[in-house]
Amino acid sequence: MEYVYKIFAFVAGLGAFLIGVNLLSENIRKLANDKIRLLFGKTSKSKVVSCGIGALVTAAVQSSSLITVMVVGFVNSGMMSLYQATAIIMGANIGTTVTAQIAALEAFSFSKIAMALAGIGVFTTLFAKKETTKSIGNVLSGLGLIFLGLETMVSSMAFISQSDKVKDVLAAIKNPFLLFAVGALLTAVIQNSAAMATILISMVTAGVTVGAGGNSVLFVILGTNVGTCVTALISSIGTNANAKRASLIHMMFNVFGSLLFFIILLIWKDFTAGFWSKLFTAPATQIAMFHTLFNVICTIIFLPLTKFFVAISEKLIKSDKEVKRETYLDQRFIDAPAIAISAAYKEVGVMIDISVAALENALTGFNEKTEKYTESVNSDSDEITAISEKITEYLIKVSAGTTNVSEESKINALYSNLSDVCRISELAKNITKYTAHAVNDGLSFSDKVKQEIGVMFGELKSIAELSKQMLLSGNAETLKKVEETEDGIDKLRTKLIKEHIERLNNGECKPDSSSVFINLVSNLERAGDHYDYVAHSVKA
Repeated sequence: MEYVYKIFAFVAGLGAFLIGVNLLSENIRKLANDKIRLLFGKTSKSKVVSCGIGALVTAAVQSSSLITVMVVGFVNSGMMSLYQATAIIMGANIGTTVTAQIAALEAFSFSKIAMALAGIGVFTTLFAKKETTKSIGNVLSGLGLIFLGLETMVSSMAFISQSDKVKDVLAAIKNPFLLFAVGALLTAVIQNSAAMATILISMVTAGVTVGAGGNSVLFVILGTNVGTCVTALISSIGTNANAKRASLIHMMFNVFGSLLFFIILLIWKDFTAGFWSKLFTAPATQIAMFHTLFNVICTIIFLPLTKFFVAISEKLIKSDKEVKRETYLDQRFIDAPAIAISAAYKEVGVMIDISVAALENALTGFNEKTEKYTESVNSDSDEITAISEKITEYLIKVSAGTTNVSEESKINALYSNLSDVCRISELAKNITKYTAHAVNDGLSFSDKVKQEIGVMFGELKSIAELSKQMLLSGNAETLKKVEETEDGIDKLRTKLIKEHIERLNNGECKPDSSSVFINLVSNLERAGDHYDYVAHSVKA
């Protein structure tokens, strides 16, 4: 009965550890949400920089699976190239080893201090008023739970290890291939390589011998590196070809690296006893350091071969036959509000581009005095409405999760953006009605009028592009340019109407055309207002 109790204690310890890791990573994400988004936004053509970003972000959130899934989402939405994704995935493998390093600290007195911090964290969370302070409290609580879970696992494992049956079962698993398979399978089931590494660390800390000793536990570690690929592979189901390739590259990198070290350990049989144990005496540290150095060395070897991995993935996974625009609104970003909001901004940018196309088609029809562009304008308007509805559904899901005050403010501003761009599409449809009026009533406009309308549309294209830039950058200098352009559009409207009235008084144009021209120019000016509203919704 005592053994059953200890087994339950071990499971409880593992649960406390995983809750602690989740609490720690979730609140670090809250504290650094915008910084993580900015880091991903700074991925460059430099493989080293992208790799470093992958390692840094993964170390912060302590989950390579999460980062890899997010990277698949970035690639699927077109926000990241396959080359950038490959380097980030390699870096993520380094960043995830931080968890094992934390687990190895159980062997030192730091763990006792960390558990004491848990109490401080709980009180901080309970009595803090600011969200930031609460998150800091949760980070401390998470850290305490990690070490509490580790201590519970070690103490229960120490009792279990005294059983001759347990020793016999563990000792029976001597085959390196079987040890590798066990590590891969168990990690695939629990979808957390850090948890598997932690279990192994708690076992060796308690004096449990895995397999025949020596390199045995390291074969299991290599297996966990392959098992962790399952999460990314599952997340790639239903994505485009490039996203599937990113998942495949993740698997190839992990499999090739694990097989390389598997062969080395098979040949170098006394690696642990004759070399590694002399560098690191504590068994827990041996596992943690091997986990880290193994991934670092694999990254150093394979990072220069990024093009090779991409080429293989492109060979194995053919491009999509039907190329269509991928939405930025990837569901994988829902749990990362800052990134999800950034994706929504990009999608609003797509709406802005379509609205400009709608205005251009409407004005082309007006200038050519034909209704053949009306269907295209209506189609653009329908597409804008459809995208708006998708963004709304997406933002509702984001709001249903954990968001801070700043993020909620941005989400509310995005709702206003959707309304503004939809209104611009309605203004484009209004212009097609003026065209129909001109066609039906035989109204004509001079080349001078058409030229002036063209000048005004040119200013609208400028403010639309600036508004889109403002959504993506939030730059104060860009906002200043928006204001200057919008002011210019207002003055241009006044000038055009004044000149039109002068032409009317001089008999240069017909009175019937006045209302159409004035309404059209006023519609264009209002479109400029709405682009201006979009830009001002972003806090510079």
